[in-house]
Amino acid sequence: MGSRLYGIIAKEFIQLWRDGLALTLALFVPVAMLFIFGWAINTDVKHVSTAVFDQSGSVEARTLLEALENSQYFDIQRWARSHRELTRLIDAGEAKVGLVIPPDFARQLARRSASVLVVVDATDPQVATSAMNAATALAADRSLTILSETTEGVVLRREAPPLDFRVRAWYNPDLVSAIFIVPGLIGALLMQTTITAMAVSVVREREKGTLEALIVSPIRRWELLLGKIVPNLMTAYGQMTMALLVAHFVFDVPIRGSLVLLYTLSLLFMMGTLGVGILVSAASRTVPQAMQLAFLTFLPSIYLSGLLFPIEGMPRGAQYIAAVIPLTYYLKVVRGIVLKGVGLEYLWPNLLPLTAFGAVVFTLAVLRFRKQLD
Repeated sequence: MGSRLYGIIAKEFIQLWRDGLALTLALFVPVAMLFIFGWAINTDVKHVSTAVFDQSGSVEARTLLEALENSQYFDIQRWARSHRELTRLIDAGEAKVGLVIPPDFARQLARRSASVLVVVDATDPQVATSAMNAATALAADRSLTILSETTEGVVLRREAPPLDFRVRAWYNPDLVSAIFIVPGLIGALLMQTTITAMAVSVVREREKGTLEALIVSPIRRWELLLGKIVPNLMTAYGQMTMALLVAHFVFDVPIRGSLVLLYTLSLLFMMGTLGVGILVSAASRTVPQAMQLAFLTFLPSIYLSGLLFPIEGMPRGAQYIAAVIPLTYYLKVVRGIVLKGVGLEYLWPNLLPLTAFGAVVFTLAVLRFRKQLD
């Protein structure tokens, strides 16, 4: 019995050793997960992109803005010239926080009754909560400083704070996490379906020996490729529709934008992920290999794209990686349409990298698929 058991164990080890790709992936993926969690994930969000509409231009306003940046929670990156421009910057995602300083800010501050409007993009509750807490703390600190200066270091407990930050949360005022996460899961579902299903369908044909039969049949190569793509594409759209229905009727996610626009722009994203699936199938010889490679491409996108954790809280290196992940831009498209109701005039900066990625990857995948058939 011992010799038979030893023989089976030895055979399995030899088979595992021969499948070098599967062994490498099995050892590498857990290490990659630990690396990503330990290095990139950070819920303490700082350096939030901020836009300012300063109608005062006074020394007091500049002092306030300096204190804002010195807190390290806000990065003033845009200067608006009107309320409308400030709204546009937040709608387009160019700023997560908007600050409106009134024209008579200096006079209000002298009377100890100054108020500043702080508008926060609450589509991401983690970023919004961090910004709101930081703004509230900053207002309290500045108020204490002003009172100390004007009363010679003696602060009366009953005296009202001279500076009031009136915080307004847009798009998700109740800071419900589901409203942020559920629309993003649509992108994750589309990515998983198109990459995994496409890769497995081609590899399974190769394992069964039916791919060679299709090659020698009268069917043309582009027809074979299109025949593989269309069912996976329709399945992905079906999943997307079911996800939207569940998001709206179960999780109360508002759908404020055009669904036609969302479905159309989703095609740009899926062309790239379908191309990744074809490339994965070309690098795999077995279905388990294809599944592991698909999971490896899927893993960085889930944790570094802003799906679950805010990109603003990640270290600079992780933010650079996020900038080359297509899901990062598709999530902005989904959340922009579903939660904000914006159109192409605000979304087009995200469409350029999606289109470039889709065109390059899909072209490489088609060329690789043709070479494989040859």
